[in-house]
Amino acid sequence: MLTLLRRPLREAEATPTFYVLTAVAAFAFALCFTLNLVFQYRVVGLDPFQMVLVGTVLEATCFLFEVPTGLVADLYSRRVSVIVGFFLVGTGFACEGVVATFGAAIVGNVLWGIGYTFTSGALQAWITDEVGEEAVAHVFTRETQIDLAAGVVGTLAAGALGLVALRVPVVVAGATLVLLAVGLWVAMPERHFRPTPRGERETFGHLRDQLVAGLRLARGRRVVRAFLLVSLLAGLASEVFDRLWRVRLLDTFAMPEVFGGDEAIAFTAFALVGTVLALLASLASGRWLPRRVVDTAPGVPVALAALAQVVAVAGVALVGNLWLALACVWVRSAAMAFSAPIEATWMNRNLEGPTRATVLSMTSQANAVGQVAGGPPLGALATRTSIPVALLVAAVVQLPSVLVLLRVRRVAGRPAVEHDATR
Repeated sequence: MLTLLRRPLREAEATPTFYVLTAVAAFAFALCFTLNLVFQYRVVGLDPFQMVLVGTVLEATCFLFEVPTGLVADLYSRRVSVIVGFFLVGTGFACEGVVATFGAAIVGNVLWGIGYTFTSGALQAWITDEVGEEAVAHVFTRETQIDLAAGVVGTLAAGALGLVALRVPVVVAGATLVLLAVGLWVAMPERHFRPTPRGERETFGHLRDQLVAGLRLARGRRVVRAFLLVSLLAGLASEVFDRLWRVRLLDTFAMPEVFGGDEAIAFTAFALVGTVLALLASLASGRWLPRRVVDTAPGVPVALAALAQVVAVAGVALVGNLWLALACVWVRSAAMAFSAPIEATWMNRNLEGPTRATVLSMTSQANAVGQVAGGPPLGALATRTSIPVALLVAAVVQLPSVLVLLRVRRVAGRPAVEHDATR
């Protein structure tokens, strides 16, 4: 089977193929995710614990399969890995949308989680191989712009198809990705693939070595320790909020008459507003925040952004007005977008080249571990008590991250020897 995927029937050029496939993928993901959680709650009938558990299964699947699926891209073919990945993601979406049961949601998320790990890293590695390291930066920049536009179109399409039935955007998104996989089988080129040398492959042994090296570095770098802890706390708190804030709004408030009271239209509009505000927040930190702040005291804006997230989560739990609750949701996403580039700059300035990828990978893994560990208990709490109670606990769990960031704000840009002196 895999041998049949190795060569295209009609080989296309790599760069246009990359733009088309990422645009179609961005469209399909926006199409599915805009109303997916509303679909799970209204049509499938999942309770808060089940909704969080579905998300936890997805996170655990991605975490467990990242290394095994990465070996396909490293040893056999980036092209095959990408095609298989999109096919599995599309099948997972379609399974969840067509069958519409709790079991189908679990199976669908396992499938798309495995599929995502097939594409993760393989897609970027494929286009880098095909166009060369010198040209790939421009390709990635252009791809980001195209993906943003495709995502907006996907969000609008989700609202339109959601008027037919809430399952329709999910099913159409799945079918779109399956057709994308077929199209890639026909046309996706792979002219410059070379198997990854043994020492550079992602294996479980390599993962263990990464962990040991990262922990060794964290012992000597206060900023690294802080980011690992902050990432873990964010993961512990985020899963319950990401999965249940829509349920909180659906249970508590009627949708505005300006949307005709229709939930599909309303949540599409909410998603578009959130996207625009997050983009503006990202621009604010990247272009408008004084450089001296990022250079000398990045801990202050990052800590304030973390505090805004905590307050926003608590606000969604406590406020009794739909627009105030939405404002809290939008503030949280904007705060995350605002702090992300500052955090990236801050972290990278405290890492050397050989350890940079290791530590950045560890922070991502810490977040995933936090989501897997924190999601089910908080989901069960939401089912046994109420969603507001679970959200308030999530806010309390994340609150220490503000204090952690404030404690390390003075050592942000100093050399390694000075980090040790401040412990």
